[in-house]
Amino acid sequence: MKPIAITALCASISVLAGCASTKDAILPQDGPTMMEIYEQHQLGVDAGDRNDRAREALQRPRPLQPDTADLAGYTREAADEIETRFARLPNPTLVMFIFPHLAGADAVPVPGYATSFPLYERTHYALPGEVVR
Repeated sequence: MKPIAITALCASISVLAGCASTKDAILPQDGPTMMEIYEQHQLGVDAGDRNDRAREALQRPRPLQPDTADLAGYTREAADEIETRFARLPNPTLVMFIFPHLAGADAVPVPGYATSFPLYERTHYALPGEVVR
């Protein structure tokens, strides 16, 4: 045999020998059993219930003390509800006069008239604090 063939044969045998590992080497057998894993999980679930109860206790509404904080601007009051937060911007009405004219293919006379329309097509609103009254 040629030296290259012998080298290739030795390399392939060593690679195949490395694949012949046992199951115990790949998956260790000294870990916890499925029952122990399940029991650990159940202990964690019980701790989660305690955490949920503590979280609910913290989320219960507490009465506000009058001197604890200034809540102006953060609370809703009747005066705030009556006052418009988003004021309408002015939309002036324009008046246009149409002079007498002849209209259509038959040249029908149309008398002069006035018409009115808003300057903007839709209503625009100001952001809070933009309009000073």
